Amino acid sequence: MHCTLCPLACGADRTVRAGRCGVKGLTVAKYYLHPFEEPPISHKNGSGTVFFGGCSLRCVFCQNYELSRALRGKEVTPRELAAIFRELEEAGADNINLVTPDHVSDLIAQALALYRPHIPVVYNSGGYCKPDALERIAPYVDVWLPDIKFFSPDLSERYTGRRDYFAYASQALRFMAQKPAVWQEGKLLSGLLVRHLVMPACTTDSLRILDFLKETLPAGTPVSLMRQYTPMGKSGLPELQRTLTSREYRRVTDYAAALGLSPLYTQEKESAGAAFIPTWDF
Repeated sequence: MHCTLCPLACGADRTVRAGRCGVKGLTVAKYYLHPFEEPPISHKNGSGTVFFGGCSLRCVFCQNYELSRALRGKEVTPRELAAIFRELEEAGADNINLVTPDHVSDLIAQALALYRPHIPVVYNSGGYCKPDALERIAPYVDVWLPDIKFFSPDLSERYTGRRDYFAYASQALRFMAQKPAVWQEGKLLSGLLVRHLVMPACTTDSLRILDFLKETLPAGTPVSLMRQYTPMGKSGLPELQRTLTSREYRRVTDYAAALGLSPLYTQEKESAGAAFIPTWDF
């Protein structure tokens, strides 16, 4: 099969060689009950998070650099992944959280066809997705959890290597926004929660993202404004060698509140730091 799952559409025969995402098949670097997602996701017992290796983006600021560059991870089959889902469910996970799934969504669908958990399945995406690939995985997804990183093509090219990031992410978000929201005692059982990482020196772009979200999302769609950007020493770009200032973050959160985006999830200053970056098991 010549892979066209992600917007790169590299055409690699991934039974033979890795695609531009860096992987051939499924690789998993860690799975566990993650307590530090947004409250509707981690909820009471933690989100059953599965971290997949490889990525179609090349974010120079990536905190999970070893994963996104496919330097870490254990190869698993769809059947083994299905067993991981069952293990997390039996451990009490509030949901199954698929982190960076876009480039392996076909194989994830195979695993979910083998075992469909009795808890929500969360699709935790970087937002750089093709609508047709989302349509194929959608029957297995309860909660969409996408990033929307950049509005400006110049910024997305500088920081992710993809000038067409917003063109694809905006289409993906419109598709995901069709999912009806279902809540139960503060837990999101179905629907959409949108994330945006506020970046140093990029607050004007963040405000444009918020305008887009206001125009696009159904009323009541939860939005998470993340403050956790941590310089990881990989980019070499001078503007990314610091954390976010309180003034920058407040500018964005105040604007979101003025637009009436609610529920709105925010982070404390202490969320920026290496202590919150997982230690990889494989």
